[in-house]
Amino acid sequence: MENLENKNPQEGETTKKIEDKTAQIPSKVYLCAAITAMVGAAALKCVGHKHTALFVGQWVAPFLLFGIYNKIVKTQGHDQQDQPS
Repeated sequence: MENLENKNPQEGETTKKIEDKTAQIPSKVYLCAAITAMVGAAALKCVGHKHTALFVGQWVAPFLLFGIYNKIVKTQGHDQQDQPS
């Protein structure tokens, strides 16, 4: 079976542009958005908006995943690979 591992990974220009923009956003923004969604969902649940609370509560995981992506981009982004050794 042939080894399909990419020996020289290169990011496309679009990916580099996205990483450059997302790296400018502080990681705290995503954490605050997730906490706000949790609090908002709890508040909606308390006032009786059960379905809206579930909808808003489902935003927490994507916000946290965006924060993880942001952290990875800042530490392991394309700029780490593009620099000559």
